[in-house]
Amino acid sequence: MSTKLTRPANWKEQAPEPLPGSQTFAAQSKLPKLPVPKLEDTLVRLKDTLKPIAWSQEEFNAVSKKIDEFGAGKGPELHKRLLKHDEDKKHWLENWWDDGGYLGYRDSVVVNVSYYYGFDVPKPGTNPAERAAGIARSAMVFRQKLKQGLVTPEGTKEGPFCMDTYRWMFDCCRVPGPDGLDWSVSHAKPNENGDSGHIIVIRKNRVWRIDATRDGKILSTEDFTRQLQYIYENTLQEYPGVGVLTASNRDVWAKDFQELSSSPVNAEIIKAIHSSAFIISLEDSKPKDPVHHSRSLWHGDVVGGVPVGLRNRWVDKPVQFIVYDNAYAGLMGEHSVMDGTPTARMCDDVLDQLDDPSFDHGARLTNSEVVPVPLDWEVTPATTQAIARADAAARDLIESQELTYYLTSYGKDAIKMFGVSPDSWAQMIIQLAYRRLLGNEKRKGGTYEAATTRRFFKGRTEAIRVVSSESDAWVASMDDPKVSPLQRKALFDLATKKHITLAKTAGQGQGVDRHLFGLKKVMREGEVAPSLFSDPVLARSSNWVLSTSAIFSKHFPVYGWGEVVPDGFGVAYMTGFNDRLQYTITSRKEMPNQQFSDEIAKAADELYKLHEDVATPKAKL
Repeated sequence: MSTKLTRPANWKEQAPEPLPGSQTFAAQSKLPKLPVPKLEDTLVRLKDTLKPIAWSQEEFNAVSKKIDEFGAGKGPELHKRLLKHDEDKKHWLENWWDDGGYLGYRDSVVVNVSYYYGFDVPKPGTNPAERAAGIARSAMVFRQKLKQGLVTPEGTKEGPFCMDTYRWMFDCCRVPGPDGLDWSVSHAKPNENGDSGHIIVIRKNRVWRIDATRDGKILSTEDFTRQLQYIYENTLQEYPGVGVLTASNRDVWAKDFQELSSSPVNAEIIKAIHSSAFIISLEDSKPKDPVHHSRSLWHGDVVGGVPVGLRNRWVDKPVQFIVYDNAYAGLMGEHSVMDGTPTARMCDDVLDQLDDPSFDHGARLTNSEVVPVPLDWEVTPATTQAIARADAAARDLIESQELTYYLTSYGKDAIKMFGVSPDSWAQMIIQLAYRRLLGNEKRKGGTYEAATTRRFFKGRTEAIRVVSSESDAWVASMDDPKVSPLQRKALFDLATKKHITLAKTAGQGQGVDRHLFGLKKVMREGEVAPSLFSDPVLARSSNWVLSTSAIFSKHFPVYGWGEVVPDGFGVAYMTGFNDRLQYTITSRKEMPNQQFSDEIAKAADELYKLHEDVATPKAKL
């Protein structure tokens, strides 16, 4: 019988610190701490964001009164506690956010938490083993550069970004916690050079280990191709679908994990998975269109009622490349200790390297006697039953979801020609489309847009509360025949100006949501919560019926994630293409997903026409 797993108190410190002073991490010691905003500033901003969320003036007056009472009463005391908490921390939010935002969440990470990036559509006739081999070689080269501190650090003209979460990209894995809290384990060693390591490949649910280096050198693309081809040729039948267990509710998976790891053989396989640089999942599917490419990455295919995609994965892994039998490919990312920007950057570099004719594919290091090692599970009757239950839960989850995809007929170039921020433009399209979708219904929640706070040490994200009185005024004007195009344009300019202010404020660590979260966390047991904390307007404002975010890579024809509330939508968009905006909309099946997508298409066209009309007014007769 295995002993019960317990989460180490210092689990976060177990990934080696980044190389100080190296190119990648040169700015780390100089980055400022994430600030605790001034209480009065947060309360002023909060009122401003709640005005459009309130259903009536009376409702707004009631919540305003509670905000004032909080500011004069319990608020300053809680704020003082938060400042005290901040004094001896490198990052006041880190542990709370890890657990509250991710590791304490118990529903499946599939759909609900994980995200995906689809890679460039392959040229016809591309061999899947060759595509997987190129990704393996290039990702191992990136990993080596990272370990040596040679990856160019990220940042903006305003300053460098924190690179800390890159520690959790390779050689690590999430673990299901038996007491309602997960954690991650890292097998990276301090001062490694990236000249050792293995990868895990899964094919027809069978786990294989490939030693990715030999004599201190990364295997060549040719070496990887030969070993991957060996896996294709020697995995002809289905093996037990143990991987689907990782897609279950986290408490269910924690129990199944105990049973699975009670076998010493299985414990070694789990260790090999956890310590691998990354996983490559070789899947039977042949996605041909953006929706299938998206869905097969997001949650895998279901064939004959069986979740064949998820059986062939280990979704706790932060970096899991997926290569299909027609050489389509992408990444499924586990979100808990790392947001999407580092993995997007990694994938971008990996694919840039493969596009570069001068990329060093390496000299052959192995001969045909060196083959991958199969790692076969010992499957008990209890695990067989657990797989059947996990299959059913995964199938139901996948079949509950809808996804649509839309490209506009214009992109960044046209929007910039009109002198508008592409991000604000894309967000206003979403606001107009959603209001039209609702019709006369009252708003049930707010709009979340992720802002990065990586300008601060260990910074992750803050919420941009996109809904504003200014955006609502412009949205209303678009369906009011009494408002002229010039007036609509003036209202649009006010709305985008407000959006830019909200985005900048959030990026400076001066948002509303993380500060409120911190004030709630310093409440003591038995203390009476301020009435503000249970206010319906405040609750509605963070019921994220629209969960939106943008990243960009020229290599990603598809990307997305799931909705975060049952009656909401996930809206992944890209504004970086010169000739198109890209929207992926996810939701539960019962939501009007296609209708929302159609409204986005209509809003995008009307917004363009509005700017065209105002820019070139028709000559009067």
